[in-house]
Amino acid sequence: MKKLVLLFLIMISIHSEAQQTIDLYSSTIPNSKPSETKEIELKKDGQFFGYKSVSRPNIKVYLPEEELSTGAAVIICPGGGYGMESYKLEGIRIAEAFNSRGIAAFVLKYRLPNDSIMIDKSIGPLQDAQQAIKIVRQRAAEWHLDPDKIGIMGFSAGGHLASTAGTHFNKSYIPNSEGISLRPGFMILIYPVISMKDELTHNGSRENLLGKSASEEQILSFSNELHIDSETPPTWLTHTGDDTVVPVENSIRFYQELIKNKIPSEMHLYPKGNHGFVLSIPTDEWMQPLFSWMDKSGIVNP
Repeated sequence: MKKLVLLFLIMISIHSEAQQTIDLYSSTIPNSKPSETKEIELKKDGQFFGYKSVSRPNIKVYLPEEELSTGAAVIICPGGGYGMESYKLEGIRIAEAFNSRGIAAFVLKYRLPNDSIMIDKSIGPLQDAQQAIKIVRQRAAEWHLDPDKIGIMGFSAGGHLASTAGTHFNKSYIPNSEGISLRPGFMILIYPVISMKDELTHNGSRENLLGKSASEEQILSFSNELHIDSETPPTWLTHTGDDTVVPVENSIRFYQELIKNKIPSEMHLYPKGNHGFVLSIPTDEWMQPLFSWMDKSGIVNP
């Protein structure tokens, strides 16, 4: 009996370690200013759902069983219009699905743009995405990861954040004296906000990120379809044609530019389902084409 109890405690310890939470910054958070803003934990039907007013960013670590590990990893950016983060459905549930395929996952709780906590709210989320990439790459050996196979994934506005990280990596928005590459190894974009242009954007995401009177320079800078080049990471996208929240043209324009620049990419479009369509489909079902792409692209296999 004592041996069984000891084994149980060891298993709990391993599980806890595999899901440790790591603050992104050990001291001063860059681009921050003193504020009384308090983080809010959101619940739906009494169950944890996500976060609002995030000011202290972190990553939650999900490591697969050692015998399943492929060495690949994904940093997951939940969506929520840059006003909240759908952390459970577009974070935890996805991380667990990746783990079942031997892929490590890191759910990013990023700062939400807010003038009361940031000097420049437009770059706050990007700083946190870059810092997450930096940390995971720095600790790749510890977590048995291939530093070249660390990608980024985002849903909706989280897709905008992921695609920003994947198209703006040549400029470091964080302290990086070590010169660690901030380029994601690949991108996975799920019904993403891509553009800040009037005819394409999700107005709520743009207003939260750039404010009500965004300059033309800001709009162009954060319209990520305009920043694809030969160094842009391989990308997988999915969207529905009837999305009334984030027009499917966001994914289509991004994909077109990827193809123009000869970036290996794959896109799956569905006629119906509207925004957030994958949340009503079994995870294994909608992610199977993604896993196949990761396999044939050499992300999870040599």
